Amino acid sequence: QVQLGESGGGLVQAGGSLRLSCAASGRTSSSYIMGWFRQAPGKERECVASMSLGRRGGDTYYPDSVKGRFTNSRDNAKNTVLLQMDSLKPEDTAVYYCALGLTSVVSAHVERYNYWGQGTQVTVSS
Repeated sequence: QVQLGESGGGLVQAGGSLRLSCAASGRTSSSYIMGWFRQAPGKERECVASMSLGRRGGDTYYPDSVKGRFTNSRDNAKNTVLLQMDSLKPEDTAVYYCALGLTSVVSAHVERYNYWGQGTQVTVSS
């Protein structure tokens, strides 16, 4: 069983930065993916980053809406995944979730992920 927990959300002005962390515990497969999703009120959950880890790690995915502003990385020493968010916009306001998928191929699809964190609120003021 895998457990995920996000931290680092908060309130920031437009143009500012936030860094989210996702701590993972439990056993995973040798190849897996970690993704970050967000969900704003009345909208579907959307992927903002995905990366492959483990034996077949190295691939990343970002949608055009965040490409160049968001960076997904891993802190191996702390077994955490980080989402650095720069040049934030009011439309980035949402609850952000990290997720783990038991597959080796990066994906933006919710159904490819098996475990989810509880979410952390990010609010960007104009």
